[in-house]
Amino acid sequence: MRAEKFGASMGVLVEQIVHLITENYEYDEMTASNEFYSSKVYALLEQEETKLWHLSPLTLFNLFDEEKKTGSFELAEEV
Repeated sequence: MRAEKFGASMGVLVEQIVHLITENYEYDEMTASNEFYSSKVYALLEQEETKLWHLSPLTLFNLFDEEKKTGSFELAEEV
C-alpha cells in the first residue's frame, strides 16, 4: 500500500478507536489518544507489514482493552 493511502487509513482507524476508548473509559479525547498512541497495539498497527490495519476498529479496541487490563494481548493466528 502506498504511504499516503496507509497514512489516510491509519488516521480513520485511530479516530474510530479513540472514540471507542472515550466511550468505554473515563478519558477525554486527548487522554484516550495518548493512551492509544503509547500502547503496544498502536506500535504494531503503525507497522504496515503487520497487517493489523485490516482489522476493524472494534477488534483493535478490544486488543487495546485487553492490553490495558492484562498488560498484553493475543492476536489470532490469521492476522
